[in-house]
Amino acid sequence: MPQTSPHFIFMLTNQDRTVADAAERLQDVLAAGVRHVGFKDIGLPFDKLLGLASAIKAGGATLYLEVVSLDEESERRSAQAAVELGIDILMGGTRPHVVLPVIAGRNIGYYPFPGKIVGHPSKLEGTIETIVESARHLTAINDVSGLDLLAYRFGGDVEALMTRVCEAVAKPVVVAGSIDSPERMAAVVRSGAAGFTIGTAAFNGAFSGSADLRLEIEAEINVLERIQAVADGIAPSVLSRT
Repeated sequence: MPQTSPHFIFMLTNQDRTVADAAERLQDVLAAGVRHVGFKDIGLPFDKLLGLASAIKAGGATLYLEVVSLDEESERRSAQAAVELGIDILMGGTRPHVVLPVIAGRNIGYYPFPGKIVGHPSKLEGTIETIVESARHLTAINDVSGLDLLAYRFGGDVEALMTRVCEAVAKPVVVAGSIDSPERMAAVVRSGAAGFTIGTAAFNGAFSGSADLRLEIEAEINVLERIQAVADGIAPSVLSRT
């Protein structure tokens, strides 16, 4: 039976910051057919984020916020920002005990980071075993909806990590960060992840070599469709020709 293709989540971010011209770039994202769009809580003033959130929702897209919070108080502020922005899915952070009381009753999906997150841009530290155990612990919490896995910010066997985490938990896993090649995208599909984010790679033209964001996103979607066809057994491998 064919597996469900992971959600393509476009992040209006470069190097873990929301881009200054995110509102203009959003038009290319929506025109390319993307309907899962997000940004981070740093890079733009809050009034600009409010306008961006409204435009994403008006475009018919599911709205994501990935938070960059290095301490408990900043994570609480990030959760409050998610409420004020009307976010659909709150990704990132490591403190459910801080976030969940803030977003309670708001119909916001919550996908924290498993494992030990350090620095900015964020890195994922630990072993596969400790990260899997963290994933199990987090998803055992009722109001945790899924996980935001910084797989390609991990220094070990990334595909093994993704596969082990996806197999270990019954809730959706989104792979975030540094998916900048067809090979990495194919590994995400093989792992069984429910979704993945792309931001910096698109702004760098990683899949098309083009500075035209719409063309780049269309190239990424085309690669995903071809990879999914291979995974479903209805097309030969095309990675060597992407």
